[in-house]
Amino acid sequence: MKMGRIWNATAIGALFCMAGYATIASAQDVLLTVTVDEVRHEFSLDDLKDLPVSTIETTTIWTDGLQVFEGVAVQALLDSLSVTEGTIKATAINEYAVDIPVSDVVENGPVVAYSNNGQPMLRREKGPLWIVYPYDSDRAYQTKTIYNRSIWQLDRLEINR
Repeated sequence: MKMGRIWNATAIGALFCMAGYATIASAQDVLLTVTVDEVRHEFSLDDLKDLPVSTIETTTIWTDGLQVFEGVAVQALLDSLSVTEGTIKATAINEYAVDIPVSDVVENGPVVAYSNNGQPMLRREKGPLWIVYPYDSDRAYQTKTIYNRSIWQLDRLEINR
């Protein structure tokens, strides 16, 4: 009988862990931490949505068919923090990190996407945040370098000027 209870407790615990993995973060939870010259700025989903909204319609090498991503342009995010030069170190939840030159951040360029096809992105669906480039708009966005910079499960940006 004890073994059955242990099994049930383990199964219930696993379900709670899986449910946490699949849930959508609340609008007030910090999703993105941006550090500029050692000054920390925290953004919730609501904070990101308060910035100008950008939409990218594109195909990707990771998804099927045309995708519609909505989020904040990286340029608008940097403008809100008065950043015009330097390097962005983008880091994901799993500690994957990549450097993005601020010079990459142009009008109609990359977006910190928080929705895909009108739906919030879950962690298992590359969310809750994904840096997406308008891959179909220019062949320059269809390179290994740009694909490597298209970091999903983004949770931190460090900007060094």
